[in-house]
Amino acid sequence: MQKLYLMRHGQTVFNTRHILQGRCDSPLTQEGVSQARRTAAWLCKQHASFCHVAASPLGRAQQTLDVVVAEIPELAALPRTAEPGLMERDYGIYEGQPVERLGVSPWNPGEVAVTRGGETTAGARYRVVNALRDLMDSCTGDVLAIAHGSISRTFKTAWAAYAQCDQDVYLGNCCVLVFEYDRDARTFSNIEIANPAGGESQS
Repeated sequence: MQKLYLMRHGQTVFNTRHILQGRCDSPLTQEGVSQARRTAAWLCKQHASFCHVAASPLGRAQQTLDVVVAEIPELAALPRTAEPGLMERDYGIYEGQPVERLGVSPWNPGEVAVTRGGETTAGARYRVVNALRDLMDSCTGDVLAIAHGSISRTFKTAWAAYAQCDQDVYLGNCCVLVFEYDRDARTFSNIEIANPAGGESQS
């Protein structure tokens, strides 16, 4: 069965400063680059048959994928796309501000930011689910997709009823959520959540 390896980007400067990123951007720290390299080493041990690599268009996700591809050169020969559906949730006017100004966890913000220009939960779920379904349907092998913390959690939550592993696992920088994809039913089953990069939790 096809597998999706959904990876979070590496640690960024804004992560270290506890600034809410959303659609605004921040480059990887040196630790973020090291995290991506450690996760690439983990991916090499999975014996995946990748047929496509993708990332959110945001710089921190693209930079993370660049590091992974540099560590696993055979990925450079595969189709690579920037997928808008993998972008982080839009937090409206709260982006670029200290995380605590949001007033709730950015991992599960509900609709707090909607009246301030942010994205609804339903809208975020719809776009990431459809983006990843389309990616899986575009080829017959495994897919590596690099996204963001909150949007990865949103995707994981959408398929909680199908999960085959513990869901109460923190999604650290460069974590990887592994899903099996049923092409006929177009459903995802989470079979593993790995944090091969280690390190402290980041917002």
